[in-house]
Amino acid sequence: MEQRNWKIVKYVVIFTILFVLIFWVRTTVRNEFSRSMRENLLKLANSISMMQTELINERFPDVIIYVEKLDGQVYEQVPGLKKIIKQLPDYNYGEEHAIYEELYLSPNLLKMDHKNYFVVFAPIIEDYQVTGILVQLHGAESFTKLLRTVDIMLLILFTILAIGFGVATFTNDPVTTYAIIITFAVVITFIVYPLYEAVKLTLLRTGRFSLDVWKAILTEKGYLKAFGNSILLGTLTATVSTIIGFIFAFVVTRTTVKGKNFITVLATLPVISPPFSLTLSIILLFGSNGLITKQLLKLNWDIYGLDGLVIAQTMGMFPIAYLTMVGVLEAIDSTLEEASMNLGASRWKVFTTVTLPLSVPGLLSSWLLVFTNSVADFANPLMLGGKFNVLSVTAYLEVTGMNRLDRGAALSLLLLLPTLTAFYIQRYIVDRKSYVTVTGKPSGRIVEIVSPGVRKVLTVVVYTVIIFLVGLYSTIFMGCFVKNWGIDYTFTTANIIEALQRGKKALVDTTLLASVAMPIAGSFSMIVAFLFARKKFPGKKILQGLVLLPFSIPGTLVGISYVIAFNKPPLILVGTAAIIVINYVIRELPVGVEGGVATLKQIDPAIEEAAQNLGANPQTVFQTIILPLIRPAFISSLSYTFVRSMTAVSAVVFLISARWYHITMQIYNFSENLRFGLASVLSSVLIIIILAVFGLLRLLVRKSEYLEKTIVQQ
Repeated sequence: MEQRNWKIVKYVVIFTILFVLIFWVRTTVRNEFSRSMRENLLKLANSISMMQTELINERFPDVIIYVEKLDGQVYEQVPGLKKIIKQLPDYNYGEEHAIYEELYLSPNLLKMDHKNYFVVFAPIIEDYQVTGILVQLHGAESFTKLLRTVDIMLLILFTILAIGFGVATFTNDPVTTYAIIITFAVVITFIVYPLYEAVKLTLLRTGRFSLDVWKAILTEKGYLKAFGNSILLGTLTATVSTIIGFIFAFVVTRTTVKGKNFITVLATLPVISPPFSLTLSIILLFGSNGLITKQLLKLNWDIYGLDGLVIAQTMGMFPIAYLTMVGVLEAIDSTLEEASMNLGASRWKVFTTVTLPLSVPGLLSSWLLVFTNSVADFANPLMLGGKFNVLSVTAYLEVTGMNRLDRGAALSLLLLLPTLTAFYIQRYIVDRKSYVTVTGKPSGRIVEIVSPGVRKVLTVVVYTVIIFLVGLYSTIFMGCFVKNWGIDYTFTTANIIEALQRGKKALVDTTLLASVAMPIAGSFSMIVAFLFARKKFPGKKILQGLVLLPFSIPGTLVGISYVIAFNKPPLILVGTAAIIVINYVIRELPVGVEGGVATLKQIDPAIEEAAQNLGANPQTVFQTIILPLIRPAFISSLSYTFVRSMTAVSAVVFLISARWYHITMQIYNFSENLRFGLASVLSSVLIIIILAVFGLLRLLVRKSEYLEKTIVQQ
């Protein structure tokens, strides 16, 4: 008890010292800023007082003036200004200073039209005599914002120091407590705050509450059509991708087809390739001057629009459905299918009454994931959309073309409506029934329920898609060596030299920023995963929801909200490398955290408890026991962050600047200027870099041989 009282006394003393010190710093800084501002403002006011009234209005349009001559003449730039100025408690004092040829800056701010102004009284001198007074109103908004920013920064510093010392004084595990506080601070600063600013901008456009932005968004035909187009595109892409993904997963997990590793590699390739790569190859093959449509078949088919978008998105997103369905189909206990066949059910009956119903959760999850990605997709509609407008591109054009951040933010928020609706429908359907099949030790084998004929048909479908996919990627590499695709197919290597010269800066910037984000995201995600899996603390569920939130937010909304939030004090990050790195880390954080939590749940906590019982502190346990055991999840998080950072488009397009550029936007610019050869070179380089990273990942993390299952024919 005495020790605790001593801790309280010590904390109160340190707290008081910190408060006095911070208050002294605040007072000193504010006084210095005020002194400097006063000197500069008086110099400016003195110069203005020597000008004619008309010249003042022309050269200083932001300065509001009031002139009162000694002969009774009055000039008010704003009607009723004299009455407003005379409300100042020191008006007479300022008037006396001006009459005695002295400048006077009122210490009181004048509020007019919801804005604050500095008031300066200056003499009007003509022929060496005072003929009147000139009252100048200079805007004080920027200065008051500066002082407010200083107060906020010092308050944040004081809070951090006070909490930090309190944690170190009163808790038994200060490292874990620090980690929890830092995680909350990061989530609030870089997830909650930007979204709040985006919503705020749509409702407080002019400083007052208004629904004008939302009325425009929900009533103008162009926006409603773009919204309908986004839902239509998402529905078609999700349906086709889920069907193809299910077929691929079924062939790999439920048949004895050869070449499964080859199928898996090709099926996952679009996930790790640049977003513009498949779109670029589709344009090269089926565009206005496409090799197939124009040169070979002489067709006038317009790939730009819904048709092209469905093809491009399906080829790029069916791997999402495939990866989801592989896990679902592998988890289904095959003894149910075997029992059904032993009881005389036909293969089709077994599939429709056992396999397919048990796959419903995976099918719905796959559809939802693809639908969400399709609706939020920015890269494909930007290049292939044509006259088929979707919300993501419309929001981008509102911000970059029309400079209407409020409408861009509202359109991006509107993208959440279809994705959240689809999510709750999926949850409602899945929760109505039970899909449990593993109630004990699962079977070590899987019975093949398809006939040889059906297996051949499924194999043809799978390899047809693979051949088309290989053709698309081959087109990208061939485009590197064609002089002018669609016009002159002469072999050349000039594209490689020119593309690397012109894209060198973008490639270096992108690789550097991705390399910086990779260890930060990997380490932070593992720390957060450890907190979620091993620790109990107040607000844990709320923090979990907020950490996973970026996964469901469209990239355009993230980019726009960052521009709104971090383009003003206290954190001005727009145009810097920091905001791009932060965007990378926050966007990919949910995947790393989920992977870390899943791995930690497979590790017995008794191992950590034994180390602690032997005297190891929490940080030693984390470094020497937990981190080595979650190494696969850690490496996966590193690689995933690097790859996604290298291929980012939707959010980073709003955050790049002349100082820091991104390779994907360089590829897009080349494509827009019909320099397809240069775009192909940069896409190829990007694919090679990404494949190298994933190749290293495959070497470091291998699938356990105990997870393998043997498929037997029935």
